Amino acid sequence: MSTPVNLNKVRKARARADKKARAEANTVAFGLTKVEKDRAKRENARIARDLDGKAAETSPYVANGNDKKP
Repeated sequence: MSTPVNLNKVRKARARADKKARAEANTVAFGLTKVEKDRAKRENARIARDLDGKAAETSPYVANGNDKKP
């Protein structure tokens, strides 16, 4: 005669395995570490600052919708 199986343990083990598989799939899909996210955020901020500094100034004529100079 075989030993009895605790079905609650089997159910919980299966749930843990499913949760781990889902976590690994999410890691692949969204898998940046906090350090990598912070680095990307700093890099994007630096690029935006540089781009703002290099933006061409518009003439007051273009800003008013009038392309022609007086």
